[in-house]
Amino acid sequence: MEVRVVCAQPAPSCAETDYVRVSTCADPFDDTVTLATIERVVEKANAAATRQPHAPRRIKTLLAWRPMSPDEAIVLATSYAERKKIPVVYADQG
Repeated sequence: MEVRVVCAQPAPSCAETDYVRVSTCADPFDDTVTLATIERVVEKANAAATRQPHAPRRIKTLLAWRPMSPDEAIVLATSYAERKKIPVVYADQG
């Protein structure tokens, strides 16, 4: 299975219901270090959600604030997505 990597955060109206989100930022105490967070997001579809503008979602943090380059984080997230058959990885490199 091929996983798409999209370099932007998902729009609120995104069609994906299951995706991996990668966020990176500079360490606030050491700007030479990049910290990565990788999350799996699953949009839950149920009867109550049809009446609400945004469906409820479940977010599972896979990795939080780990020192890692953006490229390493994307490779790790893509590998996870392939293994779990998740079609898309959204990467926000901040």
